[in-house]
Amino acid sequence: MHSGEILILIPILLLSNLSLSAPTASPPISSTISPDIYLPTDLEALQFGRRDALFCDSWRLSVETNNAGEWWTIPSTCIDYVAEYMGVSGQYGSDCAVVALDAAAAARALRVVGDGLDAWVFDIDETLLSNLPYYAAHGFGSEAFDDKSFDEWAELAECPAIPASLRLYQEVQRLGFELVLLTGRYESQRNATTRNLLGAGYHGWDRLILRGPSDIRKTAMVYKSEKRMQLEEQGYRIHGSCGDQWSDLLGHPMATRSFKMPNPMYYIA
Repeated sequence: MHSGEILILIPILLLSNLSLSAPTASPPISSTISPDIYLPTDLEALQFGRRDALFCDSWRLSVETNNAGEWWTIPSTCIDYVAEYMGVSGQYGSDCAVVALDAAAAARALRVVGDGLDAWVFDIDETLLSNLPYYAAHGFGSEAFDDKSFDEWAELAECPAIPASLRLYQEVQRLGFELVLLTGRYESQRNATTRNLLGAGYHGWDRLILRGPSDIRKTAMVYKSEKRMQLEEQGYRIHGSCGDQWSDLLGHPMATRSFKMPNPMYYIA
């Protein structure tokens, strides 16, 4: 988007003869670890990771799980890693496909009443549409975000669809959900955004919500929470939500099920 119960499995030992004698001491945990398994210290892992892709892979896990909190640009050492992840490795496409499959399975398990109020909310940028051509020209997120150049790119309406997201969109639509597109783009970009969505294969949405003048200074989480609240006040039941930022999904109210699309290129609060 842009501008568990922790189940601790405790084996139940069915003992035919219970002994009240003192239990046999268990061996130290360290002695149960195979000598073939090397457990490096944190510093060793970090130093080793900087020499190959381990650090960047771990960094990506940190940002995708929101452990990293706010961050502004990708590490300079990870530019090639992110470029490969988003492109030739196929990993980004695979990750998107798995998220879409999970979301589609959840949608199929839900009951659609059919009164036009069963909603599924989608973010747009890096959720339905990909800005990868823009970010490939701007260091894959290693450069500070520039509103002006991004807005110029958005006006071209040339973002391709994310294939897995398009399939999910069509499946959710087929199931009878009302499709609400909730984006951080501005109202002034409505025409270009509509043109881009249609050109990329997205049709038949119920609502396209963009930032109005009163939303400009709000964080994404506040803005999107308020819009979801307004939808619920209008009677919508928000069953599902998909977004590439945690700020697309968190806040109050939330969808019954939320699905985080991968995006290691930028963070929006």
